[in-house]
Amino acid sequence: PSFQPPRSPMRPRSALFFWRTLVMAPFAALPGNLRGTLWILGAGLFFTVMMALIKEAGEQISVFQILFLRQLTMTLAVSPVLVKNAPEIFYTRHLRLHAARVILALVAMTAGFTAVIYLPLADVTALTFAKSIFVTIFAVWFLAETADRARWLAVLLGFVGVLVMVKPGAAGLNIFALLAVLSAASAAGVMVLIRRIAQTDRPTTILAYQAIFVGVVAAFPAFYFWTSPSPLEWAMMIAIGLLSVAGQYCNIQAFKAGEASAIAPMDYSRLIYATLIGWWIFAELPNPTTVAGAALIVVASVITMRSARQSETR
Repeated sequence: PSFQPPRSPMRPRSALFFWRTLVMAPFAALPGNLRGTLWILGAGLFFTVMMALIKEAGEQISVFQILFLRQLTMTLAVSPVLVKNAPEIFYTRHLRLHAARVILALVAMTAGFTAVIYLPLADVTALTFAKSIFVTIFAVWFLAETADRARWLAVLLGFVGVLVMVKPGAAGLNIFALLAVLSAASAAGVMVLIRRIAQTDRPTTILAYQAIFVGVVAAFPAFYFWTSPSPLEWAMMIAIGLLSVAGQYCNIQAFKAGEASAIAPMDYSRLIYATLIGWWIFAELPNPTTVAGAALIVVASVITMRSARQSETR
């Protein structure tokens, strides 16, 4: 008889095996749009928890310090990609546009982080959706794109919603609400610049410039305003960076799995998350004015998305 090797004892199944078999395999079998929806719901939760941690840490720690440590954590997380593609990763034909993008990203995050510390979480979240309004304006101005009547109607509705939430009146403008609007406008500028730069530069180049140079520039004010964090504050700031990476990863997976027009509206789940977390942790409840303004901004964003989808199919 032929030689038969002795049978090895049965090894216990690893946790990774059960994760792949019981979670990932059924998840991969779901329709693409459903998977995309679940990914984007996860992204919204990660980003909202990140903002809640910024709000909590910002009571004692400088916004610049939070921003610097967030960027440092994110850069370390993507460092394998950066190292693998160096040094050609830094080759670009648009150095000035990258510099403008870094400055706008700094403004967007500094203004947004400051606003979330002093405003209710749901208010800041709603105002960030005004980004789509500014994208329309900047794309027409900078990229020479055209906008139909529906998009200009969305711009008008969105600005009305912003004014409702900013509450101009005899007491003056809410400076922190204006910072949230500035953050949305700056983030829109970043998106438009990325659209322009991406025509010639590789995605890894776009990733490298923002990941590294936003942190480098933020380091100077961060060390000027530096205060020694407690162990809990260190943990929160590291978590802010990791949650940002996780949220961006989920967003990428969402648009990879599903159709943009089908899953993008689910990003408004962040308003629900922000309202619940704001009520649970910070005892914040949106007032009727906030709800009305947020509703107008959301309607404006939906009109903009539908108009863009119709333009692509023509």
